[in-house]
Amino acid sequence: METTVIAVDGFASTGKSTLSKRLANELNFTYIDTGFMYRVVSYFALNSNLIEDGVILEREFEKALAETKFTWSTDTQSKKMLFNGKSFGDEIRTLVISTLVSQIAQLGFVREHLVAQQRSLSKLGSVVMDGRDIGTVVFPYADFKFFLVADSKIRAQRRFDELKAKGEKVLFEEILKNVVDRDHQDSTRDISPLRKAEDALEIDTTSFGEEEVFEQMVSYISK
Repeated sequence: METTVIAVDGFASTGKSTLSKRLANELNFTYIDTGFMYRVVSYFALNSNLIEDGVILEREFEKALAETKFTWSTDTQSKKMLFNGKSFGDEIRTLVISTLVSQIAQLGFVREHLVAQQRSLSKLGSVVMDGRDIGTVVFPYADFKFFLVADSKIRAQRRFDELKAKGEKVLFEEILKNVVDRDHQDSTRDISPLRKAEDALEIDTTSFGEEEVFEQMVSYISK
């Protein structure tokens, strides 16, 4: 069976997830949110006593993670990704998890485990996958690659508005610091750093609305 892979990489809060979901719906592809996967394992580490006083117990974490698995739900109405058979929601979208996730993502055994899971999840058909190393590491030969960027203050404002809408008490300065810190950690880590693939189309979403960026992506794929 011939399948297509669309890789959407970029910095935090550039619209990757929203645009990737729309692309998947438009093309009738499966959407794989790798950011969700890293958030879930961060939540797993935090709630399994694998972090003590801010220090990750790497040996214990690696052993525990090896026994975990991501799968698709059997619900035919909405295809959900499950972690050890469980679904997750807003509990993995907090500022605490956002602060932790880049630290977790720097661990080699975490990336190795999740890349294997991502490739396995995508075997059943064409996919749109978003993340930070999809077009460079997970699927370097993806059929189409996009790299999304945006001004850090604009991205922080988007994230701030999202968390406020959920009722979280947050400060804009905290969100901005988190965005800048994540950018630095993601771009400078030794393993699979965030970078634009040479053959990726870069789109700056700072001054473009969702609809305009979506149209650019669809047009690029159509051509």
